[in-house]
Amino acid sequence: METTYILAYEDTYGDLYQPALIIAACFAFTASVFSILLIFQHLRSYTNPAEQKWVVAILLMVPIYATESILALWNPSLSMACDILRNCYEAFALYSFGSYLIACLGGERRVIELLEEESEKLLSKPLLEGEVRKPKSEVRTLRNFFLQPCVLGKDLLTIEKFGLVQYMILKTVCAVLALILGLFGVYGDGEFKWYYGYPYMAVVLNFSQMWALYCLVQFYNVTHERLGPIKPLAKFISFKAIVFATWWQGIGIALLCTIGILPKKEKFQTGLQDFLICIEMAIAAVAHVYVFSAQPYQLLPVSEYGKVTTQEKLTLVEKSTKERPTILEKTETETEAPGTSVKESIQDIVVEGGQHVVKDIVLTINQAIEPVEKGVTKIQETFQHISVASGDEKEELEVKVEERDVEEKREVKLEEHVERTSIT
Repeated sequence: METTYILAYEDTYGDLYQPALIIAACFAFTASVFSILLIFQHLRSYTNPAEQKWVVAILLMVPIYATESILALWNPSLSMACDILRNCYEAFALYSFGSYLIACLGGERRVIELLEEESEKLLSKPLLEGEVRKPKSEVRTLRNFFLQPCVLGKDLLTIEKFGLVQYMILKTVCAVLALILGLFGVYGDGEFKWYYGYPYMAVVLNFSQMWALYCLVQFYNVTHERLGPIKPLAKFISFKAIVFATWWQGIGIALLCTIGILPKKEKFQTGLQDFLICIEMAIAAVAHVYVFSAQPYQLLPVSEYGKVTTQEKLTLVEKSTKERPTILEKTETETEAPGTSVKESIQDIVVEGGQHVVKDIVLTINQAIEPVEKGVTKIQETFQHISVASGDEKEELEVKVEERDVEEKREVKLEEHVERTSIT
């Protein structure tokens, strides 16, 4: 029976493989072309490096996903390596989206000012009669991050950045660990068995990703009104759709294969995931053309390129023979932004973007290590206090013993003296 099932599966897989590969290749090619053209437009009109470096990083997600998925579908032996690289870039893209929102708000300093303003505004509202206002140290707690993120002020930015960077670090570490376990044959991609490493990593990464996305959602909820000009909701939905589609889709397929609804074969499981990703990336590429358009960076006010004399025109409108009201018409002029060198744009993205990522990673690691160092220091101080206390007790005990010995000697001498006196 099992042999018949395996043969039927092999026949079905063989019949579907070739058409699926051709369809997926067409979608992957379409996705890559749309995304690369859009990236090239941003590189040619690189007028706002603070924002566009992160836009390019987000847009690269589509061709990278599409290329790795079609390669894995074409050669299943590359599936694991492609999946690891794809997951690593997903974490970096999530970090890039958070950095893009910060850049759109004017940079980290401006974001801190905005968050502090929002916090002060909320905390300055009149309280109920008899209610005591809590100090900032009590207001800025982790509990309020879930209930009232607005009151956290600049701490909200710290939590948001920590949430995104921890996912990027964990994703990379788990990817390397998965590669090592795969070499020893104990990774078990898609296998929910206790002696494989896959289920444990899935739990850790699932929690890490959910926390990162939740931090991003909370930051978005506080700043979405300020982000109105860039239409953040469309960008947010389009980006989160990719992240959720790839991650939860992979988990869902693995579960369906585990319970027997889909064929429990690794080639089929990974192949279906790669096929669906190719189709989804084509849809995402088309959406990005509208959501992350380069047009806002191509046409900018001429005032940004030097002094401009604004021309005003006076128009006389005659309503009657006695009145001649004057209407002032003012026109704003836009000019095409000067083109930039693609090489210079890429250099700025790699150098400046890389430095920004490294700085945030170092800061996050320090923030994670700081509580551990404090805990270790506290433990050391406790042990030192215990050892000092025990030393003092020991010294006190020795002093008591010495005092007792001296007292006993005195008593002996006194008895001897009494005996000698009585004899005399």
